[in-house]
Amino acid sequence: MSATDATTQVSIEEFTNEAATWLADNAVPKTANDGRVAAWGEGEFSVAVFHALEHDHEQKLIDEIRSWVQRKSQCGYHAITWPEEYGGRGLTNAHARAYSRLERDYEIPGRHEAISVTMGLMAPTVRVFGTDEQKQRFIPAFLRTDEVCVQLFSEPGAGSDLAGLACRAVRDGDEWVINGQKVWTSGAQFADWGELIARSDVDAVKHKGMTAFIVPLQGDGIVIRQIKQMSGGVSFNEVFFNDFRVPDSARLGPQGEGWKVALTTLGFERDHSKDSGGGASRVGGSWKQVLETAIAMGVTDDPIMRQRLMQVYIHNTVEAYTNRRAADLAKGGAAGPEGSLGKLMWTEGMTLTSDVISQILGPKLIADTGEWGTWEWGEHVLGAPGYRIAGGSDEIQRNILGERVLGLPGEPRVDKGVAWKDVPR
Repeated sequence: MSATDATTQVSIEEFTNEAATWLADNAVPKTANDGRVAAWGEGEFSVAVFHALEHDHEQKLIDEIRSWVQRKSQCGYHAITWPEEYGGRGLTNAHARAYSRLERDYEIPGRHEAISVTMGLMAPTVRVFGTDEQKQRFIPAFLRTDEVCVQLFSEPGAGSDLAGLACRAVRDGDEWVINGQKVWTSGAQFADWGELIARSDVDAVKHKGMTAFIVPLQGDGIVIRQIKQMSGGVSFNEVFFNDFRVPDSARLGPQGEGWKVALTTLGFERDHSKDSGGGASRVGGSWKQVLETAIAMGVTDDPIMRQRLMQVYIHNTVEAYTNRRAADLAKGGAAGPEGSLGKLMWTEGMTLTSDVISQILGPKLIADTGEWGTWEWGEHVLGAPGYRIAGGSDEIQRNILGERVLGLPGEPRVDKGVAWKDVPR
């Protein structure tokens, strides 16, 4: 059933009533111990950008999220805008936002990067570039999180300049032999599969000669090492390939078109339209949590602080509308340059939130007084700068907007038209 056909049969009101009944039967409302609606000081308070969990606790979180996604999949609530052939409902973004508004009033598991990558990046990328066999094999499983994925993009010498990557893929009959290193791979220690971009032709210019693969994250020739973060967590990893073999059936898209595949995945990563529906688990905390913190600290009568709070509210509201417009333009595909605008607004919004929260809390931000909803903001302040790099740095996003939207001259490049093997490194 197409989205149009499904929409004519299920109105937003009908869908909302149906979903509300299902949530009431399958989830626990957010309430205090005495049955009241949970208020400030009650329940879990999380505003972390990146996880700072021990391995077992992080595994437990992933398992809880997967269990919840799989329960939702029984009614298609895990993939509301996806076609029914992949287990979805074939409905609109408006239906998805309506469900998100309902779900935020229930106690549900939080977020994890590996789950977001699996459902939000890998599944739609396979939909664009996968063979029929790959689509049937991977998309339903990824949307249900039966199997979990990671991105194998960045390297020690190729971060913002991803096209300069050096991880090699050499064809050997019906197989490819992979050698090289990837880094900053969120959740690799928990994942089953990875989307790998590797150099398959060193004689081509750097934006050409790359090929994409879906590779298993186990087997001979692969080593995963965790990286300790300044926040205390170990979500990031290094991944090493040493004569790691995959069949040609693992190739995602045409040989030599890996850059196009990577850009498509990054387009989905920069599209934060799905975070604008008011869901409970917005990365880095929500406007509501900022406001509640200000009220609890007794600073809302200060005119300067009120102005700062309104700056956060206005930014978040404009960001939400920008993301909705981007989603409408994308029409189910990857966001174009407007995705870069959404990514910039998101990172700037987190920086603004960090600044305002620092003003609100003062010393309570860096000294654990035991007061609920204060010390936890430290995870936001430590993690927010990371997203100025993740998914393409702020500088890269501005270049995209300048060149592709405003038509400004491109950045000077000494490697233009030069074979990758001849580029100085």
